[in-house]
Amino acid sequence: MAKYDAKLDAVFTALGDPTRREILSRLARGPASVSELAAPHDMALPSFMGHLRKLEAARLIMTEKQGRTRICRLMPDAFLPVTGWLEEQRALWEGRLDQFDDYVTQLARKREHDDPRPED
Repeated sequence: MAKYDAKLDAVFTALGDPTRREILSRLARGPASVSELAAPHDMALPSFMGHLRKLEAARLIMTEKQGRTRICRLMPDAFLPVTGWLEEQRALWEGRLDQFDDYVTQLARKREHDDPRPED
């Protein structure tokens, strides 16, 4: 049965939008103001703020007011839930692929043993 993790769902939902991924890419270089983040995007400020709210709700970014300017920054360890989930999936599939490889190797050995080819 699959585990339900609301935090992980929120992160993947946030990462599912290209605008939000661009915001995160920009914030990976350092903090930025809302106006700096919004500048490359052709959308109204209220729509852009919706993207920031989703990133905050997913705990990927934090914002703080500095005077009249709102500054955004990546949260420390923001991607740990995703990294952990992906690592679990990688380990699961590596195990399955190793089992498949063992099975195919056994079949090949059995075929060689049961039906040896005549020498030319």
